Amino acid sequence: MYRNVEILIKFNLRNKTVTHIFVTNQLHIKTYSMQRDVFQAIADPTRREIIDLIANQSLPVNDVAEQFEISRPAISKHIKILNECGLVVIQKKGRKRYCRADVRKLKKVSDWANRYRKFWNKKLDALEAALAEENKQK
Repeated sequence: MYRNVEILIKFNLRNKTVTHIFVTNQLHIKTYSMQRDVFQAIADPTRREIIDLIANQSLPVNDVAEQFEISRPAISKHIKILNECGLVVIQKKGRKRYCRADVRKLKKVSDWANRYRKFWNKKLDALEAALAEENKQK
């Protein structure tokens, strides 16, 4: 249908956008926002540990970093990702930045996992019943 088609996809990681340019006999430009979500945040074990660490207390970023054997800039990057996803709230008090977990966003993960928990519970209950029936027959 189109003879000369050119597609360009441009990622802007600073603004977290993707621009899709599609050129046929007309120019089409669409820009999409790249949002991090809770599932991306908890995919990393270090970020899960950070959430566990600050779930019950607010801590300065440096105190959080001291709990890990990776660099402070790496911890700051993890905290930034958690903040972007809404799992960590950062408050500035004087010269320190305090982190606290906002675990309400984890309800989305819990709800998603519960759907599969129900499925597997049914499957395991059926397996248990089948094994019990087989044992009775022996």
